[in-house]
Amino acid sequence: MQAKAAIGMDRRSFLKTAALGTVALGLGASLPGVARAETFKLAPLPWAENALEPYISARTIKFHYGKHHAGYVKKLNGAIKGTPWAAKSLEEIILGSYGKDDFLFNNAAQVWNHTFYWNSLKPGGGGRPTGDLAAGMVAQFGSVETCLQQLQEASAKRFGSGWGWLCLKDGKLVVVSSSNALNPMVDGMKPLLTIDVWEHAYYLDYQNRRGDYLKGVMEHLINWDFAAQNLKS
Repeated sequence: MQAKAAIGMDRRSFLKTAALGTVALGLGASLPGVARAETFKLAPLPWAENALEPYISARTIKFHYGKHHAGYVKKLNGAIKGTPWAAKSLEEIILGSYGKDDFLFNNAAQVWNHTFYWNSLKPGGGGRPTGDLAAGMVAQFGSVETCLQQLQEASAKRFGSGWGWLCLKDGKLVVVSSSNALNPMVDGMKPLLTIDVWEHAYYLDYQNRRGDYLKGVMEHLINWDFAAQNLKS
């Protein structure tokens, strides 16, 4: 049975991951705004700002997407302007800058993480996954319920800012958490979905009640279709 784990991202892990190449570590789903480009654009939200209410308010989305996410895009474009990075994909920048350029890595990873997070949510989401995704949860965790509980717990127990993730590693589902901007790609994993547990993701709506935010996400917003699509790709 697979237990949840924190991501350990040392220099050795990065070198091993980089050798795999970005094809093996692709997004799976096609996310707008993250393709190879001279300038990255803020990817449009996959739903209206108020679509996740009452679990995440339009006010939170306005600040989270319009200020935080947009800010990372602006800083990333400033960092790559006039450099060889401008010809790289977002994944290539993340893998290539990890352990070498913290500013570049943090902003590139946060652009990717946020775009992935928006797609990991949908109005009328939540509930239980089905099909191959559910079968994989049973195979690795013993039951769907155990996997969902571990994902919620990993997100809840992440100290400070970070992310909870459902990933694929070596063909098996794993639940992990990461701090700040860290992305499981640098540890050889393929993200299937993510939950943002930075305070700006929930504080306007829930203050310090991260658990209530996570309950709303897991029961009403999590996009299992997106995770299933990434599993198959």
